[in-house]
Amino acid sequence: MNLAMRRVLRVFALAALPLVLLSACNRTAPDGAIANMRFDPAEAAYIKAPGRATIEGQAFLRDKSGQVNVRYAAGETVRLVPATAYAQARFAHFYGGGKFVPASAIPKIEPDPNYAAYTRATKAGPTGRFTFDQVAPGRYYLTVQLIWRPKDSFLSEGGAMYEEVAVTGKETDAVKVLVSGD
Repeated sequence: MNLAMRRVLRVFALAALPLVLLSACNRTAPDGAIANMRFDPAEAAYIKAPGRATIEGQAFLRDKSGQVNVRYAAGETVRLVPATAYAQARFAHFYGGGKFVPASAIPKIEPDPNYAAYTRATKAGPTGRFTFDQVAPGRYYLTVQLIWRPKDSFLSEGGAMYEEVAVTGKETDAVKVLVSGD
């Protein structure tokens, strides 16, 4: 390799380094609000209380590649998460104010170890439909990740999405919800 070529490569490498470092920091390092916050099991205890409500929903993403209209969350885990102060801060950081984050931008945020013990999970059926029975009154987030790799592609598509739902305890019919990243 000649001297001119080495100089060009060095300039490109030095120019790209700050972008690579910033990208890594944004995806792996939680902001101060999350790092200093602790999960409070008492605030989430209502998820373990007996309830009479049913939440029925469907999780899907509109396929942006134009191959199909909808991609269902068939077989994916759907989580029911109490909307505690900890969860609200976590979701605000994770989703950046929206309800969808692309697969390539999902941050790596380790939750408080007790957090998962105060969630419920189920698997979505073939058309992305799911049900949670005996849900106690409270505010919840429904979350799901729907990620796939198109044929002949190195990049994953899809991402993580959520929807918020409130259960009053006075419901006579199932609470219906769509989790679609919209």
